[in-house]
Amino acid sequence: MRKLVERQGYIYGRRYFLLLGGIGLFLYGINYMSASLKEAAGDKLRVVLSKMTGNGVTSVLIGAGTTALIQSSGATNVMSIGFVNAGMLTVTQSIYIMLGSNIGTTITAQIIAFKVETIAPLILFIGMVLYTYIKKRIVNKIGGVILGFGMLFVGIYLIKLATKDLGLESVMSSFLSNYNNPLLGLLFGVVFTSIIQSSSASIGILQVLMGSSAVASGMGLNDVVYIIVGMNIGAIAPVIFASFSGNKVCRQAAMAGVLEKVFGSVFFIIIYAFIPFTSKWIINLTPGDVSRQIANLHLLFNILSAICVFPCVKLIAMIVQKFIPEDTKDEFSSEKLLYLDPEVMTNAPVAVAQAKQELIRMATLTYNNFKTSIDDFFDGSNDAFDSIMKTEKTINYLNHEITGCLIRLHGQALNAHDEEVVGMMFRVVANIERIGDHAENIAEYSKVKTEEKISLSDSGRDELMDISDKTLKVIELAIKIYDNESYELLDQISSMEEEIDELKEQYIEAHIARLKTIKCNPRGGVIFTDMVTDLERCSDHAINIAYAIKGEKALKVKKSYVLGEAD
Repeated sequence: MRKLVERQGYIYGRRYFLLLGGIGLFLYGINYMSASLKEAAGDKLRVVLSKMTGNGVTSVLIGAGTTALIQSSGATNVMSIGFVNAGMLTVTQSIYIMLGSNIGTTITAQIIAFKVETIAPLILFIGMVLYTYIKKRIVNKIGGVILGFGMLFVGIYLIKLATKDLGLESVMSSFLSNYNNPLLGLLFGVVFTSIIQSSSASIGILQVLMGSSAVASGMGLNDVVYIIVGMNIGAIAPVIFASFSGNKVCRQAAMAGVLEKVFGSVFFIIIYAFIPFTSKWIINLTPGDVSRQIANLHLLFNILSAICVFPCVKLIAMIVQKFIPEDTKDEFSSEKLLYLDPEVMTNAPVAVAQAKQELIRMATLTYNNFKTSIDDFFDGSNDAFDSIMKTEKTINYLNHEITGCLIRLHGQALNAHDEEVVGMMFRVVANIERIGDHAENIAEYSKVKTEEKISLSDSGRDELMDISDKTLKVIELAIKIYDNESYELLDQISSMEEEIDELKEQYIEAHIARLKTIKCNPRGGVIFTDMVTDLERCSDHAINIAYAIKGEKALKVKKSYVLGEAD
């Protein structure tokens, strides 16, 4: 008897392992398929998202199309959050994209509802052959997608096999009876999806378990409606997690995603509860096929939610902006990353976009600090010294953090374009940092001039003001060129930089002449020459920044500009 019990326990243990293995393979298959689809689709989808400036309908369609191609609403939503964090999308645009991604992700459930697990091993084999033995890159990518499909369906087969052998129909009935309370069903769906980070996977597991248990246990679609709604709400979890390390606008977008899900769920529940034929219609479309009914309900939920929430998108954006107000002035100059999220380094296009936005922020802070140091110098009050030093600390912090992220990013397998862009970013951040150092030098000159009551001759002061004004314009233009990739302005900035080079020589000679005739204070003369040299070097760094948009091509035409060493 003991041996019989032990053998029965062994058999049941194996079957439970089979169930767990099937679920594991199913989840891995979905993730692998999604990753392969993203790789096969290339960076064009991300570029479309980042450049998206259309109306709400266009944004919804782009969100749906992107998710349908990469089979991951989480990836699409996190990508859009990354672009919001980088200032490339508004909160409103991100909500429209999320609405579309909710619709696009329902394709996975429709695919799972097809009962093709009997040929799953063949699909798996074909995918393996294409992925492993064919040398063409595009074929390898397609093979990876097919391989993911194969693993997904083999996992379904194992789950169904284990469910049948273990007699889980009664377990499912007992489980669902405990969740016949709508709130408990919603809560379970939210928590379960939040844990596995994929509504496609959670809905898929529900399809498989219900599909293999419903006939024998008498369970149907109405038993799991609120669980499905909860699973759709839980799909926002990746967006919430992605927003933790972002700025306030990023957190606004995450909160908007939560509200969009909640509003959509409320609208759907009202429709489902007060229009009885909704349930009957879904069931009658595929009677006896609970798996397909779940897929159809999942699709209907997201379509109706999108339709109902669409007119409320701007209201949702207003609500989140009121609850999470932007403190842009203080935050912009704070000693932390606002746009670049170290956690998205694996998503190269998003990381590159964020790094550029952080670079522009660093450049803007540097320009403002440089201008403040110039104004303080000629004002003579030296009131801004502490503020300049504080901002310089932020600039140094950004230099360190951005460079660290770029090093991590450069160590990944980037495409040729991103690799060149990241390579030039190293040069840009170094040149921006050096302009910041020169601003600090000028602040020191101002402090010495004020404390020692040093005066400049009228001619010397006019010359310094002239070259300072031109240098400020060159730096401002360089930032504009790099930010907007304004190739047509490169000749203009080159002429301005050459003019500053000539002014440096001209003004230093004039200064020496004044020293000989004792028209200039010797101590002031030292400050004059040092400051002129600082200004001329800043113009060199500025043109390095501008010509970075040409990448390595610039080496052939403006080699001295692009490779200018930090002094």
